[in-house]
Amino acid sequence: MGEEKVLSLSNLVMRYPNKQVLNGINLDVYPGQIIGYIGPNGAGKSTTIKIILGLVSGYEGTVEIFGKNIATGGHDYKRRIGYVPENADVYDQLTAMEYLAFVGELYGMKREHAAEKANQMLAAFDLEERAHARASSFSKGMRQKVLIISSLLHDPDLIFLDEPLSGLDANSVMIVKELLEKLAERGKTIFYSSHIMDVVEKISNRIVLLTDGHIAADGTFEELRKESKEGSLEGIFNQLTGFVGHEETAISIADLITGAAAYGE
Repeated sequence: MGEEKVLSLSNLVMRYPNKQVLNGINLDVYPGQIIGYIGPNGAGKSTTIKIILGLVSGYEGTVEIFGKNIATGGHDYKRRIGYVPENADVYDQLTAMEYLAFVGELYGMKREHAAEKANQMLAAFDLEERAHARASSFSKGMRQKVLIISSLLHDPDLIFLDEPLSGLDANSVMIVKELLEKLAERGKTIFYSSHIMDVVEKISNRIVLLTDGHIAADGTFEELRKESKEGSLEGIFNQLTGFVGHEETAISIADLITGAAAYGE
């Protein structure tokens, strides 16, 4: 592929005192890709992303973003990154507009420009009337919209989204799905992490599956389906991670809930 790499991970290894989390990750990422970054809990997804974001040190290997090694190239690359973590919150005492203008300034935007753009994006997400309301009065879905806006406000080139649809209503889910596709068409690169396999399957044009700290699969859904002979991403996931006992587990739990033993008979 002739395009310049947005991100390159070379033999990425991360060890903690009692566990090796990453076991040599090699990954090259290019503009316009929507990568479904998936794996079971503990596979190393969050650790990988935290290393890329500069939140975790002590790793082995090389991480290059926009052609520069993040260990030696300074922190300017962070201004070109957007991030929605799985567990995040806005400051309750700030209004949506205050919070977004603040985030915009952190990314180097002028406050007036950040506020104007934030107002337009709030309107697009049907939050214009709540722009000056405190975040403490917001529902989970409204907070999630504000977090999504904050990750995109500064026009990033590399975007990390961890369960970004959590709490959103059906209309907003459709908007975000279409938005990601349009951004990818304009050259943005998106890492999309979720446990909802059917969403990852529909959104992603490349799927990277992590298990036990290494990449177990990397390709389009069609490529992975042909290789595994499974009809869905959920089936591919279960096959590659070795999780095949979900039906038996569900039956045993249902028996515990509804069985005579539950009533002391």
